[in-house]
Amino acid sequence: MKLAPEDPRADLVGVLHDLARGVGSEGDVEVGTMFRSPGLRVGGTILAFLGFDGELIVKLPHARGQELIAAGEAAPVTMGTRTMKEWFELPSGDTPDQAYQAWLPLVREALAFVRGS
Repeated sequence: MKLAPEDPRADLVGVLHDLARGVGSEGDVEVGTMFRSPGLRVGGTILAFLGFDGELIVKLPHARGQELIAAGEAAPVTMGTRTMKEWFELPSGDTPDQAYQAWLPLVREALAFVRGS
């Protein structure tokens, strides 16, 4: 997915490709479009996608997401009026490299979660 240069997610699309390669040995993770945003999926199941402000929205077990929220490392995701039970928002940091470093372990967790491991 190609984004306009002024889109806050433009620099992070490359990070998604790096993340897909970073967890590639654990499954065939693909970069594609999810909810009109760039994201990651495996076997047709979405595990993460970029929010409109450049944050990563990631699917994790509810208890794990609550731990991240309590630690100040994530925020709940609300779509419309509904707070999503297994989706959590992770900040991108100041640089794409910071985003990659922060997101990689959680993308691994999300991959294991959606695969039922």
